[in-house]
Amino acid sequence: MSQLIKVMLTDDHAVVRSGLCRLLEQNSDIKVIAEAESGEQAYQTYPENRPDVLVMDMSMPGMGGLEALRRILHRWPDARVIMFSMHENATYAIQSLTAGAMGYVAKSGNAEDLVKAVKEVASGKSFLSADMAQKVALQSLTGDDNPTQRLTSREFEVFRLLAEGKLVEEIAGRLNIGQKTVANYQTSLKQKLDIHSPVELVRLAMKYGVITEQ
Repeated sequence: MSQLIKVMLTDDHAVVRSGLCRLLEQNSDIKVIAEAESGEQAYQTYPENRPDVLVMDMSMPGMGGLEALRRILHRWPDARVIMFSMHENATYAIQSLTAGAMGYVAKSGNAEDLVKAVKEVASGKSFLSADMAQKVALQSLTGDDNPTQRLTSREFEVFRLLAEGKLVEEIAGRLNIGQKTVANYQTSLKQKLDIHSPVELVRLAMKYGVITEQ
């Protein structure tokens, strides 16, 4: 009998969580032991659940998956996290893996990808679905210098929220940091990305698929 893999699901949609739960538990060696509906809740309840694998949606209201990933790994460096995202582009995958996620699975991909990812990550390996791996490889091969890849996970989150039109106060509240800190990130983003206006910031975010056309 193989060892049971304990999974925690984090997604702000109950329907998605119940679908994932059914999908994963079709495998007798996977058990969903906990669910969270936000990054904040995942961070707060992680220590009492201590799952073998945490499957986390990337785009949730509030803190968001990338910031929750950063905080969880800061407190529990051995956490094994798979980012489960509606974003199919390499930028998000690279940001997730750089921030310490062990797997990245696109929601639009093959349902079996997530099951495979959970098993691989539980055994200590990292996982990227074949099409995501191809996109990541192509992006690094074509020498398409994507400046968003030079951002830290915190800078990337601030960049994404600014591109979505969020105000400094709102970003500060979401990421639980001071408004002055957000303003400092804004300044460093302008320098790192060589942008001089909000319009340029949005254009850059759209060019690299960080946001889609509004």
